[in-house]
Amino acid sequence: MRLNAAIVVLLTSLVAASYGFGIYLFAQLVPDMQASLGFGFSFVGAVTASAQFGFLVCAMLAVWLTPRVGGGNVIVASGAVCALALLLMPLSNNIAVLGMLLVVLAGTAATVFVPMVDVISKVVAYRYRGLAMGLVSSGTSYGVAINSLLVPIYAPQGEWRSVWWVVGLLTLVMAVAVLLVFKRAGLLSWNVAPAPTGSLGEIALPSLRSELIRPWVLMVWSMNLLIGFSTFPFQTYLSSYLRTELGFDVQYTAQVWAVIGFVGMFAGLAIGWLSDLIGLRAAMIFVYCCVVIAALIFVVQPSGHWPLVAAVLFSTAFYPIFGLIPAYVSKLASSSAMAISVFGIANVMQGSGGILGNYGAGLLANHSGSFAGVYTVISVVGVLLIVLTLKLPREAPEPAAAGVTIRG
Repeated sequence: MRLNAAIVVLLTSLVAASYGFGIYLFAQLVPDMQASLGFGFSFVGAVTASAQFGFLVCAMLAVWLTPRVGGGNVIVASGAVCALALLLMPLSNNIAVLGMLLVVLAGTAATVFVPMVDVISKVVAYRYRGLAMGLVSSGTSYGVAINSLLVPIYAPQGEWRSVWWVVGLLTLVMAVAVLLVFKRAGLLSWNVAPAPTGSLGEIALPSLRSELIRPWVLMVWSMNLLIGFSTFPFQTYLSSYLRTELGFDVQYTAQVWAVIGFVGMFAGLAIGWLSDLIGLRAAMIFVYCCVVIAALIFVVQPSGHWPLVAAVLFSTAFYPIFGLIPAYVSKLASSSAMAISVFGIANVMQGSGGILGNYGAGLLANHSGSFAGVYTVISVVGVLLIVLTLKLPREAPEPAAAGVTIRG
């Protein structure tokens, strides 16, 4: 049982590294890296959009690769690549190279997250998987919290490279720990089940295709597109908005990010627990309302302590949604094959939304000279998400199933 818990904790740590230490750390360091390397907001928009493209490509790669080599192997390799990319970030002065490394980091986030479902199904009993998914979905917040401790120490002295060194070395330690623990748990086996062949596969494929065009599936994909379109630029341009337009210093900006990280540490578990009481749709509506209010604060009253309030609301919404959507899909999908397909395409839609949102927000800020319009658009998208959620069918009752555990 202790080995099972260690695996979940290590998965959480890799999510913290691949998500939190990647594009989110870049978002916090944008003003400092701009001053040193001389790039503009158009580059920020382009590189973050490219990172989202890398995420969606790697999400599909992970969906294809996981059944063939095993989720454990994909995760171990992703952790190693993530550590290497982080350690290369402070070594380059070329913004094109930095952009490519950020794309790689975004890709490792996808290749950690998608196979995670496969690993958790093997090591966590069914009745505890919601709790495990809630913890892992909050992993990014732990990375953001660590960033918020490191940035105020090094950034004011112009030592932004030191931040990348620290998180890179920390991720390297995590990657080695994952390798050792996964090997002990037997999660690195290459003995995976072959894909169905013959008449059974031929019959199942048209059936799956018909399932994937059901209205609720299309709505879920639309929602994932809008989630990426709204929540990703919310964070990408947060530091730039606070420091360059609103005039807050690096310490206050770090406090805002620390609040996002701290609240996120508990939001996944708390909202997951709430969804068991009030239903997944109601929980989704709650978190989308939080996004709308948080965005409106940055439009109407972005002064004093209000940005901290907005940070609480946004973090309450952002981290849990990555657990709520998969949970909803798992309850409505008619088979595991359908659930995997819906989840894989949902990740692609989310990444596509992130590409459009980040790039569009960068262009809008460049042309208008203000980020207020960006957060206005985000609030409108949040309202659309609420409307779509109201149209979703109620989730099916939770099926009884036995979990598979690894003793250790």
